[in-house]
Amino acid sequence: MPVISSPVAAIPPSGIRTLMELALRDPHAIRLEIGEPDTTTPPHVIQAAARDALAGHTGYTSSVGSADLRAALARKVTEVNGRATTADEVLVTHGAMHGLAMVLQTLLAPGQEVLVPDPEFPNWRMAAVAAGAAVGTYPTRADRGFVPTVADVEAAVTDRTRALVVCSPNNPTGAVYPAEVLAGILDVARRHDLWVLSDECYEAFTFDAPHVGLAAMDTDDRVLSFFTFSKAHAMTGWRVGYVVVPDPTVRELVEHLAEATVACPSVLGQRAALAALGGPQDHVVAARETYRERRDAAIDLLTTRGVPCVRPQGAFYLMVDVSAATSDSEAFARRLLAERHVAVAPGSAFGPAGEGMVRVSLAAGRAGLLEGLGRLADLVHGWQAHDPGSEVLKGDDSLATAAAV
Repeated sequence: MPVISSPVAAIPPSGIRTLMELALRDPHAIRLEIGEPDTTTPPHVIQAAARDALAGHTGYTSSVGSADLRAALARKVTEVNGRATTADEVLVTHGAMHGLAMVLQTLLAPGQEVLVPDPEFPNWRMAAVAAGAAVGTYPTRADRGFVPTVADVEAAVTDRTRALVVCSPNNPTGAVYPAEVLAGILDVARRHDLWVLSDECYEAFTFDAPHVGLAAMDTDDRVLSFFTFSKAHAMTGWRVGYVVVPDPTVRELVEHLAEATVACPSVLGQRAALAALGGPQDHVVAARETYRERRDAAIDLLTTRGVPCVRPQGAFYLMVDVSAATSDSEAFARRLLAERHVAVAPGSAFGPAGEGMVRVSLAAGRAGLLEGLGRLADLVHGWQAHDPGSEVLKGDDSLATAAAV
């Protein structure tokens, strides 16, 4: 048989998805592993998309989005994100990850390196590997709230580095990077002539500090900013994201790649996005306050139970320290699902700095969230009462059997 030599064969599996697939087999599982809002898309968005579909908005658009949506997004970026932006600079994508994957393919030659923060969102690495790129990391530490230092970012730059990813508010940690840190990272990028890929998918959800976008600080068009409708508007399944690309050469290349891969983003998704952007924003405000209240309730519960966690300033995730039970976060997550019917994402799925922790989604319903965290605390304190060599830790098949009962 022919040999598969594509870099796609080297894409690492997602530890989040592994736990999700196992959780899907457990009808009693409390689902805290996936970052998806527990609300549905606002009715006015669905109704507008339905009307537009009936009116005939069902054909192709430009490969990078319809003119009206791109114009509306340019106004939003100008007014909200603080960078004067034209419609030509906005490219609508099939979700934010599609945009990031296309940009990585566009900017990096095989073997060149992109830096990502550790802990990392695993899909960044997966997209880079698929493009044939190398992946390096810069550290973020729990004792600093997972906010990186500028010195650590610069120390991670190598001769191969061509781009770096910044994510604030951060997935998986909930860290919100202050303006001075972002400005310092941008200075590092200028001095080393790097592209900066600013993942701002959680821009609507900050609690204790304002969201600061990198685009407003950019003076030489090296920052590409990525956004999505998935989180703020509960539109994960509509698959609409967008990227702001100031450099015209990069824009042209990304547009060619979009033609070659998806033809155009979902047209119904684009119509829904236009309605979400131009309609009432009450649901966004309500979601932010809901996540803030859940965060505070979750931290109170864990503090009372003596389980450490890192207080997130944004997004809707909570990194919980389970190292008092075991340093093997995957073993902990598998056992929590098998024995307590609670699904969380193992910290190891997010890189070495996440080991000994698990990520909990605050986007789950409040009652399930608190019940699940109570069970998690029970397992942390009762870990040694169980046989760590039990069947639930030996593999997917045995875990699936245990979780299904």
